[in-house]
Amino acid sequence: MSTATATSDPPAVAPRRGLILIIASPSGAGKSTLSRLLLQKNPDLTLSVSVTTRQRRPSEVDGIHYHFIDKRRFEALRDRGELLEWAEVHGNYYGTPREPVEAALLAGRDTLFDIDVQGTLQVYQALRPDVASVFILPPSIPELVERLRRRAEDDAATIQKRLASAAKEIPHWRDFDYVLVNDDLERSLASLEAILTAERLKRARNDLPAGGLVDELMAELAAKIAGS
Repeated sequence: MSTATATSDPPAVAPRRGLILIIASPSGAGKSTLSRLLLQKNPDLTLSVSVTTRQRRPSEVDGIHYHFIDKRRFEALRDRGELLEWAEVHGNYYGTPREPVEAALLAGRDTLFDIDVQGTLQVYQALRPDVASVFILPPSIPELVERLRRRAEDDAATIQKRLASAAKEIPHWRDFDYVLVNDDLERSLASLEAILTAERLKRARNDLPAGGLVDELMAELAAKIAGS
């Protein structure tokens, strides 16, 4: 004869380790637009705000899009090892502060990086197991040029520099975990969301919570079998 026993709520599962999701592309391929839309649809995803020495664009807000600092301060951060990655792009420095990213990983929070190829390779070296990377390709070079012109934020000489950089960046697409051709914004966004969901569910990122749950399940099974 079995007797009913009081049940209690299962113990809270410890949070998994956080994820770094990197989106990179040549200028004009759409990474900033896709990053913004992905953040809007996923409020639990946080944007890593880079520091940069370049001039602020009229549409940008200090502390939201970038932390705009001078070259001397940037070099001090770099020399003290306080940057997770840094790169010089079109004559300007860009970098990612190390401390907030490492704190987010430990707390189980996911961070989105909108960075270039140079920065991606450096983050790989520092934190590869925590990284999932996506490279965004334009559907064609004429479309890439047209997107750069539509932004109306760069002169002709700057656009040429960006195209020269694209010629160096695009061959690195094989260094990334995923590649998307951004010929349809909604479809590209849906693909990014699918990647984010799949990466969050990877066993390697869920060893601690899943392992604890499995131990509990096996103990309960053993007790159930022994008592039957």
